[in-house]
Amino acid sequence: MASLLSTSSKQLLSVSDLTRLTKELLETSFPLFWVSGEISNFTRAASGHWYFSLKDAKAQVRCVMFKGRNSLVESMPREGDSIEARATVTLYEARGDFQLTIEFMQPAGLGRLYEAYEQLKQRLQAEGLFDQSRKQFIPSDPHTIGVVTSPDAAALRDVITAIRRRHPGIAVIIYPTPVQGKGSAELIANAIRLADQRQEVDTLLICRGGGSIEDLWSFNEEVVARAIANCRLPTISGVGHETDFTIADFVADLRAATPTAAAELACPDQSQLRLQVSQLQLRLMRAMQSLLQKQAQTLDYLSRRMISPTQQLQQQKQSLEQWQHRLQLAMQHLLDTQLRRLDHFSTSLQQLNPHQVLARGYAIVQKTDGLAVTDSRQLTSQESLRVTLYKGSAEVVVTQVIKPDD
Repeated sequence: MASLLSTSSKQLLSVSDLTRLTKELLETSFPLFWVSGEISNFTRAASGHWYFSLKDAKAQVRCVMFKGRNSLVESMPREGDSIEARATVTLYEARGDFQLTIEFMQPAGLGRLYEAYEQLKQRLQAEGLFDQSRKQFIPSDPHTIGVVTSPDAAALRDVITAIRRRHPGIAVIIYPTPVQGKGSAELIANAIRLADQRQEVDTLLICRGGGSIEDLWSFNEEVVARAIANCRLPTISGVGHETDFTIADFVADLRAATPTAAAELACPDQSQLRLQVSQLQLRLMRAMQSLLQKQAQTLDYLSRRMISPTQQLQQQKQSLEQWQHRLQLAMQHLLDTQLRRLDHFSTSLQQLNPHQVLARGYAIVQKTDGLAVTDSRQLTSQESLRVTLYKGSAEVVVTQVIKPDD
């Protein structure tokens, strides 16, 4: 292009030549780069391509993001959104317009979040907080499972549904906390510390449903990572969706793809236990039958070797029949014992179900911070309490405190 500009003024460039040379100059001078700005004049064409302008306080530039690229964006941008985009500079020759071809975009600030995420991840990994050697085993037969999450979250309902489906007899204790927003990271850490201090559960689930990186960011905070690392209880993280990874996932003793998956990893499947008992019964019956068949074959073999000891043969047949009878009795006794144990376990599981206790007229009384009330000396007059019933709950106020006699 420089050579063309330096030639005689009589040599003229066509508009096509000029735009082509300008396009080549722009594309070779500006490799793939990042740019930030505010979206305006956004249009989605019938072809699926996106056309918009990217502007700041002093300038703006036309942009295009083709269908093959914009299909990878999580959500369609809106007018006024601030974004960060990876782009190349080009010239649309048909109009002679300078424009950016967008290859990738994300909400403004995500780059800084990802950078902070990687820095904290590398630092904690260097400290050994992710080492497999420090992770605890998850109990295979827990009596009580704790859940750190928001009491209003769908994730909590998913966790409780999964536990009730797999093993209704397991008790669940909730350590309520906000899971996003300003200050939520410290509150999550406090809930984990409270569960660790009480030591009333066998396994602690740390859960939250899916969302954007900003929504999940509390689980990328160092205060939460430290609380999990210092927790003496076995921990399972179930934050976000299967593709979401947070710092909490790396520090926890076990990472689950979703809150439901965390619940399934925390408790055994009662139907599988019943199946195991049935399989053991079947194996025992087959073993008994095999033994009886072997004894019958032995009898046949001995009878063929005998010449004419009729009485001895009769005695052996009687002995075999006695053994058969005793083996059948033993098998029946063992089967009865296993069935009684299974009934006992089922009854015990049902008795341990806290929901059944509520059905008999009992209630759970909690302070506003979720602490269970077991002694009237914990109460003060005019204090607000939450009463959980078999069906529903109520907010009450203490009008009079009656202290115990002791």
